[in-house]
Amino acid sequence: GHGVVPSTECSVGEVLDMGYAVAGDTVTATVKIENTSSLTLPFSIQLESLSPTRDRDRQKIPSFLTSSLQRTEIVGTQNYNGLSVFSVSPTEGKIEAGTSQDFVVTFSPDHESLYYSDRLKVLLFGKQTAHEIQLRGRARDHSMFVEGGVPLDVPVESLAVTPPVAPQEGADLVAVCLEPREAVRSLLLLLEYEEGSAEPARAEITVGAIQSPRLAAKKAVEFSLEGGAELQRAGFALHGPRGALERGERQRIGVSWLPPADLQTSEPPLVSALLTVKGDITESYRVLLMARVVSAP
Repeated sequence: GHGVVPSTECSVGEVLDMGYAVAGDTVTATVKIENTSSLTLPFSIQLESLSPTRDRDRQKIPSFLTSSLQRTEIVGTQNYNGLSVFSVSPTEGKIEAGTSQDFVVTFSPDHESLYYSDRLKVLLFGKQTAHEIQLRGRARDHSMFVEGGVPLDVPVESLAVTPPVAPQEGADLVAVCLEPREAVRSLLLLLEYEEGSAEPARAEITVGAIQSPRLAAKKAVEFSLEGGAELQRAGFALHGPRGALERGERQRIGVSWLPPADLQTSEPPLVSALLTVKGDITESYRVLLMARVVSAP
């Protein structure tokens, strides 16, 4: 007889990032697996979120508390409606020798979260793991997103339901109804300048407009990052601080820092700027800029 080793090639690496979607939309991606061996390979697909041992595996301290290297869990935020946020088709079948199989991965978030995740396993002969792919996705309730900087949030979603605040009577009720509500968030950018270097320290923020059939195509996303004189006195400079985006576009805002001559190293500068993003709503971000001088390696 002849011993044959089953072999396959996958069109994606260890991570499949589905990007941003508007909550309630569906995003799809295709993963191609090619059978490079000389025998027919029966396959099956498993999602970690559907594992029968998932409840038992979750009885532990979250990774972001026990490890500085891993913030998110393998299985992250899931849908409120009880349906899997990720799904794969087909889930089983056979790949003939020398042929390939396309798998359609669907991302269907039903609420806003930055930490949707799951793990997809491709099994051969029902037991041999051929590929493991980490699935990731993010969802927003609105047409734009901002990312970058040092994470300030907790990557585990609370299951508690926060009751709405009852509006006050009289004039206060009118004010609540008429006043536009803005979401205020915080971003922290840490710039480290290498001592003696001629190059400034650099960091960046990314602003994006989400492509969605539910949103008006002609509605652009506008953004601006405003910094006062204090920003310049502290040695910070902004690059591309304002612009407009069409659906599916993203743009980077750069920040650079050179230590001023009168810098007190014992008190590294910490200043703030205001980032305003206008889409279907207006959001404001308080961007904290922290800089420090580090020794050359």
